[in-house]
Amino acid sequence: MKAIILLVLLVIVGSLGSALYYLIKDRNRSPRTVKALTVRIALSIGLFLLLLLAYGTGLIQPHGLRMQSAAPVKPGNLP
Repeated sequence: MKAIILLVLLVIVGSLGSALYYLIKDRNRSPRTVKALTVRIALSIGLFLLLLLAYGTGLIQPHGLRMQSAAPVKPGNLP
């Protein structure tokens, strides 16, 4: 599942890059920039729905960041 999510994220970034390329290169108001951005938005919405579906079916589970605490302070070791 992580590989699919990573692949979709890479395609989204690629679509964003192609939109930037078309924005710079196409000076004759070509619709390719709008199409590339539309693809990016559709992929982003699809990824969000995929994440919701994966969470709902139990394929992925949220987890918190574990904070590593420092060594416990003993009463005799106070500065």
